[in-house]
Amino acid sequence: MASDDLDNLLWHLIAGTKGGPNRLQILFLLSEGPRNANQLTKDLKLDYKTVKHHLEILVENGLVKVSKEKKYGELYYLTNFARERIKIFEKIWEKLDKNLGEV
Repeated sequence: MASDDLDNLLWHLIAGTKGGPNRLQILFLLSEGPRNANQLTKDLKLDYKTVKHHLEILVENGLVKVSKEKKYGELYYLTNFARERIKIFEKIWEKLDKNLGEV
């Protein structure tokens, strides 16, 4: 897949969906270091099932890895692919933040 196609996929996953802003916040938190779903739930003040849903989407799309499959307390962390694209995430955040401010 070409770099532009990958970047378009990222824009879709983050800016093109209702849950995108939550996924973006998860990515930023994980860029600071690994966290488990409970920590993310507290940090984001979201429902546990919501956080798990977003984590599953991020794992399926190669942005997040999990330390152990289906284990309680498993740690989530950014993949190298996601780390290399942190600047794209920042651009998306700026655009979302600007659009939310106009509402």
